[in-house]
Amino acid sequence: MRRSDQPLRRKRRWSFRLARGAVPLPELVYRDLVGMLFSMRLPILGLGLVFAALAGLVAYEYRDPWFAAIAIAAVLVTAARLALLAGYKRAQVTDIAELARWENRYAVGAYVMAVLLALLNLRAFSYHYPLLHLLTVSLVFSFGAGVVSRISVRPVICVVSLLLATLPTAAGLAAHAFVPHLGPLHSELFAIEAVLVAMITGLSIQTVAHLYRSTVEHLTAKHDLASLAKHDALTGLANRLLLREHFQEGALAAARAERRLAVHFIDLDGFKAVNDGHGHLAGDLLLQEVARRLEAMVRADDLVARLGGDEFVVLQADILRDDEAEMLARRVIRQLSAPYEIDGATMRISASVGIAMIPDLGLDLERLLACADAALYRAKRAGKAKVHFCTHDDAASIELAA
Repeated sequence: MRRSDQPLRRKRRWSFRLARGAVPLPELVYRDLVGMLFSMRLPILGLGLVFAALAGLVAYEYRDPWFAAIAIAAVLVTAARLALLAGYKRAQVTDIAELARWENRYAVGAYVMAVLLALLNLRAFSYHYPLLHLLTVSLVFSFGAGVVSRISVRPVICVVSLLLATLPTAAGLAAHAFVPHLGPLHSELFAIEAVLVAMITGLSIQTVAHLYRSTVEHLTAKHDLASLAKHDALTGLANRLLLREHFQEGALAAARAERRLAVHFIDLDGFKAVNDGHGHLAGDLLLQEVARRLEAMVRADDLVARLGGDEFVVLQADILRDDEAEMLARRVIRQLSAPYEIDGATMRISASVGIAMIPDLGLDLERLLACADAALYRAKRAGKAKVHFCTHDDAASIELAA
């Protein structure tokens, strides 16, 4: 978990194309955008019912098998799309590749419905019945408004769906303008309506681009702010807030699995001399390198946090014995004691580590940190670059001091 909650600018990004080229998406934003596709059932149900009812009514009135087939197809596609939404909710998708597959399934449903709308209009234009034309074209406008407002967050799906429904409709209107008819302004009005559909389609595509950019900017800012609130600004490590959240999850998981969790409290030996001798900028660069080394040493389920200054904490999850925690602590001391090359200068520090174990010393994070800090103090008094475990005597002394 050491990387899963880091700021979005460091997360893997996915690129999608719209209008002006590739738009990079952080994973968390992509998850939110796909989730929006599957969050609204009522518009899909409402459009499907109106569509099927209109096509079925015309099929009954004109005994037209094409309208009947379109009505049946609309019912089946609507049912399939609603089932897809329900399936997505049950699946609770977390894998990005699987999320993309669900998005593709949603796209197929939207495309098929758009094609059915176009077929409905093309069949309706074979009749000289202006009110029928008005109703079927209105369905296309309703569909277009719906996809622009609901799925502009996935612009490719939105634009393709829009074009599949509107371009054949506009072409059908233009073709119908040349059908001989005795009514006044027949050709002119149908030609104007064809231009109107095409024009609104173009404007809708511009709206899609605007809504997509606005949504991505909003979600990115939201996740960035949430991430910054839980991470150390200098190193990108977890801060105390995220440490507490991760500890609560890890403690519960350890209790369920009858495993243990180690809290490593790490303090750098000799860091003040680096700050005083080389300046605070060099000190900051050194802290960043320490953070990188610590992250490289832990497993995916562990967490590295910076509490402030030169104090770090490692939560080591899923262990059985004290010697597993001691092995990690000694590796931390060895790796952090290796020389650092900072701005062309070689710097040396070391580290001392205090360890508190759960469930031995309880499940309260602040008490465990205090215990680990007490063990760390004993390690420093013993000559630095040492590791000590928190004992019950340490815990008792902390409670007396409190």
